[in-house]
Amino acid sequence: MTTLLESPPTLSALMPTYNRFPVILVRGAGCWVWDDQGREYLDFVAGIATCSLGHAHPRLIQAMNDQIQQLHHVSNLYHIPLQQELAAFLTHHSCADRVFFANSGAEANEGAIKLARKYAHTVKGYEYPLIVTAQASFHGRTLATLTATGQPKYQKHFDPLMPGFVYVPYNDLEALTKTVLELEQVAAILLEPIQGEGGVRPGDWDYFQGVRRLCDERGILLILDEVQSGMGRTGHWWGYECLGIEPDIFSSAKGLGGGIPIGAVLCKEQYNVFQPGDHASTYGGNPLACRAALTVGQTIEELGLLAQVHQRGEQLRQGLKALVATYPEWFQEVRGWGLLQGLVLQPSAPFQAGDIVKWAIEQGLLLVPAGTQVVRFVPPLIVTEAEVQMALERLGNALRR
Repeated sequence: MTTLLESPPTLSALMPTYNRFPVILVRGAGCWVWDDQGREYLDFVAGIATCSLGHAHPRLIQAMNDQIQQLHHVSNLYHIPLQQELAAFLTHHSCADRVFFANSGAEANEGAIKLARKYAHTVKGYEYPLIVTAQASFHGRTLATLTATGQPKYQKHFDPLMPGFVYVPYNDLEALTKTVLELEQVAAILLEPIQGEGGVRPGDWDYFQGVRRLCDERGILLILDEVQSGMGRTGHWWGYECLGIEPDIFSSAKGLGGGIPIGAVLCKEQYNVFQPGDHASTYGGNPLACRAALTVGQTIEELGLLAQVHQRGEQLRQGLKALVATYPEWFQEVRGWGLLQGLVLQPSAPFQAGDIVKWAIEQGLLLVPAGTQVVRFVPPLIVTEAEVQMALERLGNALRR
């Protein structure tokens, strides 16, 4: 059994904004990473649902090598063909018609919020547009997306927060409808198809069908945050496909670039109200990031990874359900879609999700908490049957200790 480092080297120049596990990772290949002591770990974190193709994928290496020798960044003052190509790929594989490129999920959600507000002002004539979001949601760390996030623990000490946001329970259509009918000038409803940071909570089919009807009836924009659920993570290109609806606007990041920073705001043509000068991003859509995202998307398509995500996701789900059956005093259920799965602890469990993550590290398995009561499993989309089985075995070993 490996043991955790007592403590990593002191990096005093860094702001202490992260509670880091005491592991220093220096190399990766596929679904595996190695630390500075030569220990290997099976990576079921993937940069938190970001490294779609795993680590050091040969296609991504080749694409990045080629691109950085040609042109890696220019200003958006000029036309960038790779932006056009990537936008065409994304609109072809979604319900969207238009794309704006940013650097991250938070920036993508910021863009979606700005787009909705401008639509409300210029098309609906609203003076004070409101956006309804869900409790336990997570939309980013900027001031607007932090305010949109329905978790007070993330907002503490950062007030005054941005005005214009209202919160309702997730998957509760009655509460949402009541709130919308009581308020004036509701411009948009912003939801995650499956709440990731909020505990891996999938949206209910009937709930999202009702949300879509409510938006249509009231002339409200439906914005979906697909930062964690998009680009094949659920076994579909987008999480909204699991719910049988289409959003008006949605965001993407994380797995979009396979670990190279890129985000995107996507919308249908009739909601494309941005004009030159309304929104911008210095790094957004640079050639290097677009080449990475295009390579990720083409690889997912050419290797048939969506079908593989369904298969490996079901294998993982069944394995985790077996652990629930083995330890019913500790675990209550497994929930999720595709390769975004959560193992939910009993409220009475004598430990928290973070404890399991620490024990798993000692067994050579990397996992990530989703709050204190859920252990999250988000491996690369290329994970194999043998690797899923090995992850389940290592988790079992961690629990048996």
